[in-house]
Amino acid sequence: MMKNSHKLRRAYIRGMGLAIIVSAFFLPSYMKPENTGNNIFYITLNGTFVGTSATDDAEGLLRQARLSVAGESSESVMLKAELSVEGDEVYFGKVDSEEVLIANMAEVMRADEVETLTRSYTVKINDFTVNLASSQEVLELLGAVFDKYDTTGNYGVRLVLDPFRELNVLTTQVVNREEERKKEENARNYRRTAGVDASMPGTDGVVIEAEERDFSDYELGLISMEYGDVVEVVEAYLPPESITPLGSAIEQVTKEQEKNKIYEVVSGDTLSQIAEDNGLPMDRLIEMNPTIESESSTIRVGDEIIVTSPEPELSVVRQEQLYYEEDYDADVIYIDNDSWYTTERVTRQEPSAGHRKVVAVVSFRNDTETGRDIQKEEVTMEAVPKIVERGTKTPPTYIKPISGGRLSSGFGGRKAPTKGASSNHKGIDWATPIGTAVMASCDGVVTRAGWGSGYGYVVYIDHGDGRQTRYGHLSKILVKTGQRVSQGQKIALSGNTGRSTGPHVHFEILIGGSQVNPLNYLS
Repeated sequence: MMKNSHKLRRAYIRGMGLAIIVSAFFLPSYMKPENTGNNIFYITLNGTFVGTSATDDAEGLLRQARLSVAGESSESVMLKAELSVEGDEVYFGKVDSEEVLIANMAEVMRADEVETLTRSYTVKINDFTVNLASSQEVLELLGAVFDKYDTTGNYGVRLVLDPFRELNVLTTQVVNREEERKKEENARNYRRTAGVDASMPGTDGVVIEAEERDFSDYELGLISMEYGDVVEVVEAYLPPESITPLGSAIEQVTKEQEKNKIYEVVSGDTLSQIAEDNGLPMDRLIEMNPTIESESSTIRVGDEIIVTSPEPELSVVRQEQLYYEEDYDADVIYIDNDSWYTTERVTRQEPSAGHRKVVAVVSFRNDTETGRDIQKEEVTMEAVPKIVERGTKTPPTYIKPISGGRLSSGFGGRKAPTKGASSNHKGIDWATPIGTAVMASCDGVVTRAGWGSGYGYVVYIDHGDGRQTRYGHLSKILVKTGQRVSQGQKIALSGNTGRSTGPHVHFEILIGGSQVNPLNYLS
């Protein structure tokens, strides 16, 4: 019994060995035992095991799987593909066919598909961008910008390659359909009559004088139109949710919004007028401009001020030829008088408005006029100009004659400070230590330099045109009668001479022989 059992075991072992050998030769899905390093590879995609391979070329299999998935859609598809390959050395191991691996990879990528990208067009205008579904929608958007001003639909737009860009960037080309039609018609006529024209006598050397045009000869209305901003269009593949519906895009591009712009100050401008012209409250204008402290801040010609104006994202610049009639004013005629100061002027003739007919080419940016070029003008009633006589001399300026000091007595009525002193003070006093430098308040000629009774030591300076300054109670005089002095030149030292109650400088300004309040003239 034991002998038969041993025989059966040996027969079983031989049978199993033979079966293994046969399997190795006739079943190719199992690896033959070879000692050659990694001979089986476990492939994982996006964290999911997709099968085993006899080679490590998982990237090649992934490319084929990508093509398989992408070919199923006409749109561009974003596929998540995080590939992991781990090798091992085994004597026996089951591997999957390439077809199975590719199919498994495709299935994982379909499950993890990120999003489908749609072919679209991105329109860029300055810092603004909007995405549209097609080039036709881009043209409709750009055409809608013209609709407000082109009521006849005569102007259109094409998308052309931008010659100044290396990449395939499109830009706009505005076309006048009527002009294009006329050009085509003229070209056809030229081709038909080319032979006839060659046989007709020439007009070389004949000067044809242009007849003056009547108002009815001008074609009125829109004569040119362009975009006021650079438009760039590029093709792109974007997720559907990034694409703006055409109606919303038109509203975004054409709706007016407050935008900052620079205004350059011209002669005659005031801050209040600038604010009013631009529809801004004064406090808002001050807030926008750090250099403007208040409504009374000084502005000069050429200063640049930030203002706001309502403008759409895409502006339109256009020209219109217009006929109109208007009242007009003639330019003011000035008569210069070299003996008068610039502060003096007299109207010699009052103006009267005239009337005229005009044809002009008017330029606009959106709804704001930017220029006007008169083509024809006919005056039906001449305007009478205003005639003004004006001075050309710069009036004198006056400076305080001392540095520092305390105003101790003002101009006009006062209580007499000492016996014999006037209760009607004809100048002003500054209390200051004896020896303080006294300067000429204005250019002129010294007409008196010496003792002046109640003034003590005094200096008179004549400035022409009946203007004079006086400096009293001095301790020392530094100029002589007849000497010309300049504004700010030291002429004396302060003191306490004459009828005085303490060290000070007495200062007067006389115009036409009468004292005026110096504080109204000092600069």
